[in-house]
This record gives sequence, structure tokens and C-alpha cells, in this order.
Amino acid sequence: MKSIVFFNNKGGVGKTTLLCNVAAFLSQEMGKKICIVDCDPQCNASQYLFHDNYLEPSLNDTSKNIESLFVGLMAGEGHTKTVPIMRSASFSVDVVCGSPGLSMAEDFLAEEWASLNTLRGLSSTLVFRKMLETLTNYDYVLFDVSPSLGAINRTVLLSCDYFVSPMSIDIFSLKAFENISKWMSKWRAHWEYSVNSPLLDQNNPQVKTAKSAKGASFIGYVSQQYTAKRDASGERRPVKSFDEILKQIDDQINIHFTGDLRPPLPFEIGKIPNLHSLAPMSQSRRKPIFSLTGSDGVVGAHFAKVKEAREIFKEVSIGISSRVS
Repeated sequence: MKSIVFFNNKGGVGKTTLLCNVAAFLSQEMGKKICIVDCDPQCNASQYLFHDNYLEPSLNDTSKNIESLFVGLMAGEGHTKTVPIMRSASFSVDVVCGSPGLSMAEDFLAEEWASLNTLRGLSSTLVFRKMLETLTNYDYVLFDVSPSLGAINRTVLLSCDYFVSPMSIDIFSLKAFENISKWMSKWRAHWEYSVNSPLLDQNNPQVKTAKSAKGASFIGYVSQQYTAKRDASGERRPVKSFDEILKQIDDQINIHFTGDLRPPLPFEIGKIPNLHSLAPMSQSRRKPIFSLTGSDGVVGAHFAKVKEAREIFKEVSIGISSRVS
């Protein structure tokens, strides 16, 4: 099982749409067993994967969503033994539903981070690693997270294998790479120092488990929402204004991501052009973009766009799969 976080410090980059469509392609077209974990208190992935009348009971019941991981933990009762799973039939994936109440865990995890020299602090900080131990029957577990550089995302990234950055083609996304690299370098160094502290019994099994957590490796980015044109050979290429920013992305990664934080070449996994009305149509129908049909509202030239979307998500899904295998 490989765990992958879809993460960027900048919001509005199409992260959730990318994750859900890649998850559906991996499952429906590549035969992989997928679980999506919604760790964004806005619950956008859950809303995309399920219709409201089906989702509402789970959002309001902590025993049926991601918040269940923290109920016993915050009460000092330890980690939960089971994880609530829902099934999205249209995307063919299992889901750990999100919760607006997850935001309450931010302060708790920050306090536990300040107590990493204790076994409780270590155990609480590895809450998502404990959860992943119950999901080993999947090929991929994909995490949707907020754009925050906060305690929840730090805890998720510490416990997972890899992260990929969806990014929009603008100067603000360039700055986000710098923010992420500084933030991750800082907390990874603090974690390494803490788990090797003489205040902890280095022979304790819990400490040994904690030392094996190194944090997610950056495997590359997916550029999104640019306006494309086709060249003489028929290949999609971004228009000049987007192309100028695209050329700066690799430079920013080379500058800010060093050592084991630097992703493999090429840094770009794939491109998702602006799919215009297909994205909101997919969200309202709760179906993958590449599965939309005439009954969903697809008309005229949109049929060609749906076909093109299938090839686009195929390229990105294969790219991500190859980098983590």
C-alpha cells in the first residue's frame, strides 16, 4: 500500500478535482483498490464523491467520519481500532469521510507536537500512521488536505509515503513551493531531533516505530487550469502567458527543494488544461469527468472534451503510479 497526499500551500488549484479523478481512473481503468481520506475540514472531496442526502448523516456523526480518529485520543483513551469506510459507487473508491469538526484537532495536535519528548506526544502525532496500518489491503490511500501549513497537515505528511502538488499557473503558486520547502525542512529536523532525544527510551517499541516515520517524499507537480492551444502536430501547448510562468516552476523547485526533498526528474508529472464546464458538471453529477455522458448534460463538442479528459487523467494517473512504484 502506498499513501499519497495531494497538497499545495495555495488554495483554488483544483486539488480535490484532480485527486478524485485520478482515484477513479486508478480504480476503474487500472484495476487498483483505492481509499480516499478526506482530511480537509471543508470536506470538498466528500461533497464531490457523495450526494448531499447520503453524505449529511456522516458529516454530523463523529463515529462515521475522520473525526472518529480523535474522539478517544483526545479523551486519553488511545487510538481507535477501526476506521469508518463509505463506498462511492460512481467513483469506485472507498472513502473516509471528512468532518468540519476536524478543525478542532488542530490545537490538540499542536499541543502534542510540543510534547514529542513523551510517549503520548509521539503516539498522538502518529495518529494517521496508526490509521494507515488498518488500510493495508488497498493499493493506494490518497489524502485530500487543506492548503494550511498547520498541525493537521504536518501530521498527515509525517505519516505518508509521498506527496504531489497540484498547482495553478500563476506567480502565487511559485511562492507556495518556497513556503512548503521551508516548513517541511523545519519540522522534519525537529522530528528527527525529538525521536532521538535522550529523554526517550530508545529501546521502547513505540520510539522505534516513531523513528521509522521520515515524512512524505515529494514526487512532483501537476500543472492545472491553463489555457491550451494545439501546435501543428496536434499536441496541446499552453498559450504564451502561461508558458512564461511554467518555465519558472522547475527553477523554483531546484532552488528550494534539496536533498531527499527534491522530486525525481522531470518534476512535472502532467498537465491538466482548463476543462471549462466539464469540471462543475462532474461535481454536480458526482461522477468522474471522463465518465460524463449525454444524460449528464454533455452536448456537441463537449463529447470530444470528455474523451480528451480520459487521456489527460490517464497520463497523470500512470505518471503518479510509476513514481511511487
